[in-house]
Amino acid sequence: MARAMFEYTKTVLKKVSFNSDLFYKEVEKALNRLLPYEIDELTIWLRQFTANKPELYSCMVLINE
Repeated sequence: MARAMFEYTKTVLKKVSFNSDLFYKEVEKALNRLLPYEIDELTIWLRQFTANKPELYSCMVLINE
C-alpha cells in the first residue's frame, strides 16, 4: 500500500505542475504522509522533475528543511 501512495503522489505532482502554488501544497502533503525512505526517493524524483522547470524550484525549500 505504501508504494501505491508514493506512485499516487508522483501522479498528482505531475498533474498539478502547471501551478507552482498547488505543486508546493502537494509536496507539503506528501512530506507529511510518506514514509522516510519514500521521502528520500521523492527528493531524488523532484530534483529530476524540476530540473527544467524553474517555476517549481520553490518546493525544494521544503525538502531542504
